[in-house]
Amino acid sequence: MTSSSTPGLARFNTLADDEALTTLHEVCASAAWGRAILSRRPYTALPDMLLASDAATAGLTPEDLAEAMAGHPPIGRPKPGDPTSSREQRGMAGASEELKAEMLELNLAYQERFGHVFLICATGATGEQMRDAVKARIGNSPEQEREQVRTELGKINRIRLTRLVTEDT
Repeated sequence: MTSSSTPGLARFNTLADDEALTTLHEVCASAAWGRAILSRRPYTALPDMLLASDAATAGLTPEDLAEAMAGHPPIGRPKPGDPTSSREQRGMAGASEELKAEMLELNLAYQERFGHVFLICATGATGEQMRDAVKARIGNSPEQEREQVRTELGKINRIRLTRLVTEDT
């Protein structure tokens, strides 16, 4: 059985463009990224779609990255009613109040330094791992951090695209 027979991928390939863009916006808030993914349809297999995502993420301008990051809530504060951000940030759900308060402080310091939310692929990470990552990255130069954000965004997009085409809807 090949990946092309994945019902979710077949469903995505047949969506009207506006529906596909709306669906892609749930994966990544960058309109440029969504248009790049859409332009390569139809996909015959998930790996092809993931490679297209990698290329689209690599091609994002600083403005496109800012648009993508605007779609992500701060770590420790998932969007109310958003199962995706809650699931991805599960590692903070059981964190102590002390760790949550520290993360809030670090998020604010990071946002003040870089002008955007701290973005990390939080899936599978503990609250302590996320805290340690923001502490390590807050010393980055803006250029270093922009590339780290691009890397983390690419990981998040891959996870979300995989869920999109492999889970039952």
